Formats: sequence, structure tokens, C-alpha cells
Amino acid sequence: MNDGTKWSLTFRYIAGAIFFAAVVAFLFYAHMAVRNLAIAAFVAYLINPAVSYLSNRTRMSRTAAVNIVYFSALILLVGVPATLAPIFYDEVQIVLKDLLDLSNQLGQVLSNPVRIGGLVFHLEEWGASLFQVQNAFLTPLPEEALELLETTSVGVLWFLVILVSVHFFMSKWPNMRDNLISFAPEPYHPELRELYRRIRRVWMAYLRGQIVLMIIVGVVFTVVWTFMGIPGALVLGVIAGLFTLVPDVGPFLAVVLAAGVALLEGSTWIPLSNFWVAGIVVAVYLVLINLKNFFLRPYIMGRSLHMNEALVFIIIIIATILEGILGALLVVPLFASAIVITGYIQRKILGLPPFEDDGSQQFVMPEEKVNPTGRKWSRRATDRLEETPASVTEINTLPPASSPEGEPVRSLETDSQPEVDRRPDAHTEDNQIKDQPVSPQPGKPARTLKDEIPSADP
Repeated sequence: MNDGTKWSLTFRYIAGAIFFAAVVAFLFYAHMAVRNLAIAAFVAYLINPAVSYLSNRTRMSRTAAVNIVYFSALILLVGVPATLAPIFYDEVQIVLKDLLDLSNQLGQVLSNPVRIGGLVFHLEEWGASLFQVQNAFLTPLPEEALELLETTSVGVLWFLVILVSVHFFMSKWPNMRDNLISFAPEPYHPELRELYRRIRRVWMAYLRGQIVLMIIVGVVFTVVWTFMGIPGALVLGVIAGLFTLVPDVGPFLAVVLAAGVALLEGSTWIPLSNFWVAGIVVAVYLVLINLKNFFLRPYIMGRSLHMNEALVFIIIIIATILEGILGALLVVPLFASAIVITGYIQRKILGLPPFEDDGSQQFVMPEEKVNPTGRKWSRRATDRLEETPASVTEINTLPPASSPEGEPVRSLETDSQPEVDRRPDAHTEDNQIKDQPVSPQPGKPARTLKDEIPSADP
């Protein structure tokens, strides 16, 4: 390569600064696009484990696995609501007609003075306000209708962008990851791959927490809908648990389905009309989903990533205020990833090795917190040793002493065993002793010691 074509150091710094400023400007002015692409990336991240499972356990290519998982999830997310929409449409028309009749009756009652006992209440102004609100909703102005149509069209277009982006991210993510790493100089590639591995561990821990949260939400809603007597409580609970992972759209679809079933079927034991049962279903859903977002999610995410639950609660509340449900879903893993990246940059600035350890224990719950009762219910060997009687402990721990003649003191075990003569001529002397004759008694022949020892043979 011709050295004359290389950029000078100053020009490279200027080009880098311009590129960074362009990226920041794009993120600022195209924040809606960034938001929807973030939703698509998050959905692709949730579905990716199924793709990895299919491609690793079978001989299927990644493209084929992506297509199977993607279109299956698409049918579940879009096909089921679209199939039920015609059924719900007729019921919604009936409910709207009932609401209109109720509003007309209430307006007529309020247009005349209301007498309760000897008291007279003039609520004519409330009746006039109710008619105005009714007319505003039923007869919108042309410019408001156009604005509503424009908003709906833009929402549909962004939804299509999200759907296509999910498939793109799932198919091309390995290539995108390698291309992003290749932007850095070659000596930094191992460090960046290790940094990516650590960030990926954070997001996998977050995914495990999300799965636990999904299971809890599904079980809770199944129990609640069963208690309220809503038909199909199990299916509605499972849908609520699955859709809780999808930002913005998921909770809305779950509550719409539950309210629709309540409008169609009502309750098996609540003595109210279907409309009021549906209202109770919506109210209960809102209460439980907010308890999940502001109390259960911080606790589970804090334990999954080993972060303080109060800190997780604070950042989730701030993210909800600033960015809504999407911010609440993504702020915890983003915060943990920022900690990993900040630690890497700090060590590079200080001239230290890029990573202090292998990262396997970062954002991992310590063993003493995973099983805090283990020490209470199980005794360690040292605990059992402490309970050993003092006399036995003293005997076992006494140092070896010496006798006044310099010979080692024999222990209890040594005294309990017979002493063995280890001299080389000991065996010969025993044989000689055995062969010596024993003094016979009067009138009996002499016998040796061998004759006195009983034989082992039968």
C-alpha cells in the first residue's frame, strides 16, 4: 500500500470526531426510528434462543431455523388477534350502542332537577356537558378524523418496519457482530470479543429473569381469572404471561383479549352484566400489571443480575417516566451493560489489563445468597468437630511426647494391638522353643511344644 495515501493523525482525529457527531445527530433526530428498531432488536433477542436451539440440535441451517421460529411467532402474535377481530367487532358494536343509550338516558335525567326527599339538585349543566362530550366523540371534526387516520397509518407502517427488522436481526446478527468488531484495529479484536461475551452474559441473565417473570405472571393471571369465573382462564393466563415480554403491544393485546372474553361470556358467578364484568377485568388487569412492573420486576431483575433491588426499582421508575414501557423493559440490562463497558474503559485509561478476572462471577448471585438457609439446616465438618467431647479432642490433638528414656510414648491404639517382634532371628528362636521337649508327667511319654498347640486342620 502506498504510504502517501495514509491519513495523517490529525485528519484521522477530525474524521473520527465528525463521524461521532453524525451518529449522535442521527440518534437525536431519528429517535422514533431508533425506538422502533430497539423494539425489533429486543423481540429478536427474545426469539433468538429458539433459533439457536433448532440450529444446534438439528442439521437445519440458521436461515431455515429463523424462518420457522419467526413465522410461528408471527402467527401467534398477529394471526390469533386477527382471527378473533371479526367476533369482537360485532360485540364492540353492541357495547358501544349500549353505552350510547346509557349516556342519553343519563343526560335526560340530568337535564331536569333531581329531587331526593325534600332536596332539589340542579344538575342541568352536567347534562349539557355530557351531551357535548358525546357529540365530540361521535361526530369528530374532519381535521381530527384526518389526524386520527394519519396516526393510525403511521403506526401500521412502523409495525411493518418492526416485523421486517426482527427477521433481519435474527438472520444477520452473527455477520453484524463480526462487522462491528472489525471496525476496531486488529490487536483489539480479542478484547472486544471478550467484552461482547461479558455483555451477552448480562443479557442472558436478564432473559432468565424475564422467563421467571413470564411464568409468574401467567400463573397469577390464570388463578385470578379462574377465581373471577372468566371462561378460558388458562388460555388467557398463558397469553398474559407470553405477551408480557413484548413491549407496548403485548400488555395491550392481553387486556383486550381478556376484556373481549368477558364481554362475550361474562362471568360464571358474578351477578353483573357482561359490560361491568369486562370493566372489572380491565381494572384488575391494570392493578396487577402495575404491581408486576413496579414491584415484582425490580425484585426478579435485581436477583437475576445480582443488583440492589432498590437501585433497580429507581432506574425502572425513571425509565418508565422518560420512555414508558419500553424503557422499563430495557433499562436494567442496559444499565448492567454500561457498568461492564465503563469498567473496561476505566481499566484501559489507568493502564491496567482490560479485565480483572474471567467475568464469570460478575452479576452472579453468591452461593451464600442463593442458599442462605444451608448453613442453618446442614452442619459442616468443623461444626461437628466443635461438638466432639473435650476428652476425645484432647487425646487426638496431643503432640507426641517422649518418655524419660527417650522412647516415644505409646498411644491407646498402639497399646490395644499386640506387640510384634521384628528382629530377624525372632522366627528361628520361636521354632527352637517349639521344638524343646516338655517335661513329662510320671508315666507319660515326653511331648514337644508343637504337640501342645492344637492343629488348625479339622
